[in-house]
Amino acid sequence: MRKSATNADVLSTREAAERLGVALRTVQLWVEGGVLPAWKTAGGHRRISRAAVEKLIAERTSALHGADEAPSPTESDERRMRILVVEDDPDLLRLFCMVIEGWDMAVELSTATNGFEALLRIGDRCPDLLLTDLNMPGMDGFRMIDTLKKHQQEREQLRIVVVTALGPAEIAHRGGLPEGVKVFTKPLPFDELETLAREQFARLAAPELQ
Repeated sequence: MRKSATNADVLSTREAAERLGVALRTVQLWVEGGVLPAWKTAGGHRRISRAAVEKLIAERTSALHGADEAPSPTESDERRMRILVVEDDPDLLRLFCMVIEGWDMAVELSTATNGFEALLRIGDRCPDLLLTDLNMPGMDGFRMIDTLKKHQQEREQLRIVVVTALGPAEIAHRGGLPEGVKVFTKPLPFDELETLAREQFARLAAPELQ
């Protein structure tokens, strides 16, 4: 039976995942985070417009264009620490990258300038360590972290670290942060961050040594 014109304009989450070339859970993450707009039918099934999926494909291409090339799938990913830095201040973002790249660690570093772009990158390739600001244009860090925590089971290895100029009272006033999120106050103590990153790296590498 041919689809009607109306049905041809919408996709199920599974169809959207196939069109985007990602896992179904990734589409669910993007829907929860507002990266991919969707609505529910009377029967409770999510539907996504085909135009929104095509737009997201274009945005993914734009967001990932010019990023440092990730190692090929044949390389040993378990020997590299995947770190995503999310910061809208270009000078601070460059500083973070310079310091992290100077660590004596095998690091695969990627960046984003807001929560929307970060969710795109996380959906494509989940980092081991997420370093993020809270105050950002568009989707801020609060909303991004809340979305990720809703899908924590699929990303249980992900460690989230917040770097912010906000004090505890202001963070609490804006809804607070989930348990387990480490908070550093700007200016960032890079020595403490490096210690935390090495601990995370060692924890992830531990199963390989058993």
